[in-house]
Amino acid sequence: MKPFFMALVLAVLGLLAGCGGSKPAEGAAVADGGKKLVAYSPLTLEFMKPIIELFEKETGIKLEVIALGTGEALKRVESEKNNPLADVLWSGATTTVKSKMDLFETYRTPNEAAVDPKYKNVEGPLTRFDATGSIMMANTNLLKQLGDIRMEGYKDLLNPKFKGKIAMADPAASSSAFEHVETMLFAMGGGDNEKGWDFIRKFCAQLDGKLLGSSSAVYKGVADGEYAVGLTFEEGGATYLSLGAPIKLVYMEEGVTFRGDGIEIIKGAKNLENAKKFLDFCTSFEVQKLMNDSLNRRTVRTDLPPSPILKPLSEMKILDVDEDMAAAKRQEWINKFKEIFTSL
Repeated sequence: MKPFFMALVLAVLGLLAGCGGSKPAEGAAVADGGKKLVAYSPLTLEFMKPIIELFEKETGIKLEVIALGTGEALKRVESEKNNPLADVLWSGATTTVKSKMDLFETYRTPNEAAVDPKYKNVEGPLTRFDATGSIMMANTNLLKQLGDIRMEGYKDLLNPKFKGKIAMADPAASSSAFEHVETMLFAMGGGDNEKGWDFIRKFCAQLDGKLLGSSSAVYKGVADGEYAVGLTFEEGGATYLSLGAPIKLVYMEEGVTFRGDGIEIIKGAKNLENAKKFLDFCTSFEVQKLMNDSLNRRTVRTDLPPSPILKPLSEMKILDVDEDMAAAKRQEWINKFKEIFTSL
């Protein structure tokens, strides 16, 4: 195990007790059926820990989290639809979840009045609880070893020195990876998808047959020095930067997409009322401020200022990509990416 990741593991082992699935200490009270909530989530432990602790303290509801990538979580929710084993899907880009909206309950939190219009739950099942961007992260030690090569955007990924040193998750399994496919198509195609696919063909050759199974494998792999650069999401990279990993965040000069990250109640949830309380909690002023000020996630509320710890949106090029169109094209684009990747 690489030195940085070993240190990180030691730092976060204490989080596991608050993230469900762990055995309670002897004599500890075990929540009964009325004080329980089960979530599927691709979120980082560092992000979840303070929110879980606060939720359990304020509500008395025991939150169990099962770590799954968004794609895998959606598959599980679908396979369990006659007997749901979880109550909420906590996180996942709405472009990925929209194609499976029928799996989720319609619910709007009382906090919707404070949500930015572009992140409002107009669909019914899709509550946005943060705004997250598709960015890259690069290992600064490896960049130096490669000769201080340039890494400021997508086009730099085609440098021959990066071949086999790029971390990318399977877009069928990871919503953040799919967001990058979407962003590449528009950023590198200038609105012409065919030109975008031309770039993706060249990019897939640079992957050298390596495609990772989850978004967490991307940021861990870059932080540990297994890869020089990774295609990830803002909080994943920013958290490792704040922990002292030898990385830099790259807001692609060709353009960055920001999406609302969703939290949804699974249809037929056994702990429906607790699930509603959790959505209300995650979109509350208190939790949104915590996320915005210290957890590397941007608020969706209009009554909070911009994040004081993340790069201002005014300092990056923001791409405006039609979310509904991207959601409708999701499976088609995943299939085409797979076809290109496997043909090389």
